[in-house]
Amino acid sequence: MSDAANYSVCEQLRDGSLVEIRALRPEDEDGMLGALDQTSAQSLQRRFFGIKRHFSDKERAFFMDINFSNHVALVAQVEQTGRTMIIGGGRYVVFEPGRAEMAFVVIDAWQGRGVGAMLARHLTALGRKAGLKGLTAEVLPENTAMRRVFEKLGFKPAATRDPQAIHLELELG
Repeated sequence: MSDAANYSVCEQLRDGSLVEIRALRPEDEDGMLGALDQTSAQSLQRRFFGIKRHFSDKERAFFMDINFSNHVALVAQVEQTGRTMIIGGGRYVVFEPGRAEMAFVVIDAWQGRGVGAMLARHLTALGRKAGLKGLTAEVLPENTAMRRVFEKLGFKPAATRDPQAIHLELELG
């Protein structure tokens, strides 16, 4: 387990909102499911390449059983009306030595405010610190906001076998 398991930073969005980016914890499952309930069908389609409202036990285990070496996950949370609320989450999963795929989702009410970029920046930094050589992402062509986030981080389009997705890569060195 790496330092990522204890990761926690607070940052301010452009609009002044404070967001904590921290490691996903086992007790976050209800908060993550609650966040997905606040995410539109279109946003879920863009994240999962299909509309997902219910997750099997196996899928839930995959999303929550994080080892912080080959599977690193962060959440974005805010304080609202006296309670903490998860507004997004992101992860990378190593698929071959030195390379991982990154993905994230932000609830609709918080999209366009910089939360996704914040999650992506922190995941990229953790990947670099962990010694990853590169990150990849799969994005639907119509998901221009997500493509912009990845492009601002330096991800470049690469060859793909899936004509319905854009494959992006970032070399970390």
